[in-house]
Order: sequence, then structure tokens, then C-alpha cells
Amino acid sequence: MNADNEVAILSRVIQPQKPELAPQLARLILRWEFSDEDMQRMHDLLERAKAGRLTRAQRAEAENYERVGHFLSLLKSKARASLKRRRVAS
Repeated sequence: MNADNEVAILSRVIQPQKPELAPQLARLILRWEFSDEDMQRMHDLLERAKAGRLTRAQRAEAENYERVGHFLSLLKSKARASLKRRRVAS
């Protein structure tokens, strides 16, 4: 992973491996999902990309979804680690 890309930087900030979230917050984060409309839009963008028919604006939109997805994954990783630590410590 490139050390200066957005996901790498966010990972260093969030430190998903450090289980520090309160259980209530961790459970809330684990419920965060893309809406059905966003999921459909991502699917549409993926199909257009496969067909080689993305405009520049659509490519930027797809990249935005990808970045948000990575960010959400990092948060959820930290949330799962936090809840796991609680179970192990109990």
C-alpha cells in the first residue's frame, strides 16, 4: 500500500488495530451501511466501467464511493476489534 494514499493516511489516523471504542459507539458504527440507492448507483457505475463507458464525472463519483467504502471499512474494523477486546476482557 502506498504510504501516502488516502486509505493509508486514514489507517494511521484511525488505527483500526487499537480497540479503543466504547461498545455503544462500536455497535453503532457496525450498523452504518450504504443506502439501497447508493448500492444501486455503485452497481450502475461498475457496469458502466466494465463496458468502458464511464465519463470523467462518473469515474470521480465511483472513486468517491470507493474512498468512503474504505473509510467505512477502517471504522468497522476498529469497532469489531473494540467489541472483541471487550468480550475477551470479560
